[in-house]
This record gives sequence, structure tokens and C-alpha cells, in this order.
Amino acid sequence: MDFQNIETETRDGVAILYLNRPESRNAISVAMRREISACLGRWKEDRDVGVVVLTGRGKAFTAGFDLREFRDPALFDEIFQTSARYHRDVWYFPKPVIAAVNGPALAGGFDLAKLCDLRIGSTAAVFGHPEIKFGVPTLFTPLRWIVGEGVARDLCLTGRQIGAEEALRLGLLNEVVEEASLIPAAVACGKKLLEAPLETLVATKRFILDAGSRGWEEAFRVEHDETFEKVIRKTIRGTVRKGASPAS
Repeated sequence: MDFQNIETETRDGVAILYLNRPESRNAISVAMRREISACLGRWKEDRDVGVVVLTGRGKAFTAGFDLREFRDPALFDEIFQTSARYHRDVWYFPKPVIAAVNGPALAGGFDLAKLCDLRIGSTAAVFGHPEIKFGVPTLFTPLRWIVGEGVARDLCLTGRQIGAEEALRLGLLNEVVEEASLIPAAVACGKKLLEAPLETLVATKRFILDAGSRGWEEAFRVEHDETFEKVIRKTIRGTVRKGASPAS
């Protein structure tokens, strides 16, 4: 696969997708979202891929959406359309997805980690929703399913950031390892999952999606699709005029 914003490799049935814009803290651009969707679309039918690991190159998992694109109102429809598609492509991916969180996972980066089935973090992992300070609502529902109502309300409303150890204690992370051990740990987790037949993993993932996706889809339409049009378009334009830097 020839991509410009992501890199991929496969290790014994575990495919690794690297967000590869380290110079911008792996900011998720329109182009990157398209590449993630295309890559997952190919892996969905690839019998040599049983588990996917998502991680970032450099020091960040991802700091969220590429804010420079929000400064161009002409890109709004593309930003919305690629965002709506890529979030769904990650959520509905039929095989297990592991987030290997190597550093800050903020705003849209926090959302990406939430959409994965399992999360392993390095000691440098940080999670937070700073975008609420700039008038951008957060995705609440998937976080509530992971950490519970009270903690999700805290993190979504305050925008406070938490480190790896607190994330582990709250159940957001399944494991914390040293930075150098992150990818090996994520691959080992993937291989552990692959001790089950692929058909069984796919069936189990389907049960998981069936149990939650109707609620997730309805919640996502409200928290993402409708919010983009009713709140984010107005907020981003106003914030850009003031010269601030929102996050999404």
C-alpha cells in the first residue's frame, strides 16, 4: 500500500497502522483520514490480517484533527465527510483493533483511542479533551461505555488531562508498559487474540458491535454529525477569526 500520511507493516497476522505525521504530532488531516479508511477497507477482507494495532510515529499518538484545515471554510464539507466516515470505519472494523498509545492522545486522538477494542499505553500516554475549552463538544458515549458515567462526565466536561497510570486505574487502559516495549506488547496482545480462530474473533466482534452499535450510531449522529453542523462550523469560524487554536 502506497500512503503518504500513514505507514503499515504486518507481523504474523497482526497489522500495524502508524499515524505518520510526527512533525505535526500526527494531526489527523483530511488526507490521513482517507488513507486510514482505505487501509482498513483493504484489511477487512485480508485473510492475512487478523488483528490491527493503531499507533503513532514520534512522541505523540495524535494531538487531534489538523487545525490548519479548519482555517479554510471551503474545506468544511470535506472535514465533516471524512470525519464521519473514518470514525465509523474504525468502530465497525470487523476484527479486533488495539490502540498502542505512545504519547498524547488528545481531542480527536482521544476519540480514536476510544473507538478501539483494547488500549495499551506507554508511560508517556496522556488523554484529554482540551477542545471543550474552545467550544467544541466531545464524544461522550464511547467513553462512558469504557470508564463509566461519572468518570466520562468528568473528563468530557472538565477537559482535564490524565496520564497513563490514572488511565489504567480508571479502566481506560488495559496495560501500561515502558515506551520501548509498547509495540512488542501490542503485537503480543494481538497474537494472544489470534490463538482463537479468526472466524471466532470476527463473530465475537460482530456480537460486540450488535450489542452497542445501534446505541453508538444514534449517539454518534447526535454527538458528531449534528454537532458538526450546528456547533462546530460556527465555533470554528468564530475561533479562527479570533486567532485561537481549537482542537477536535
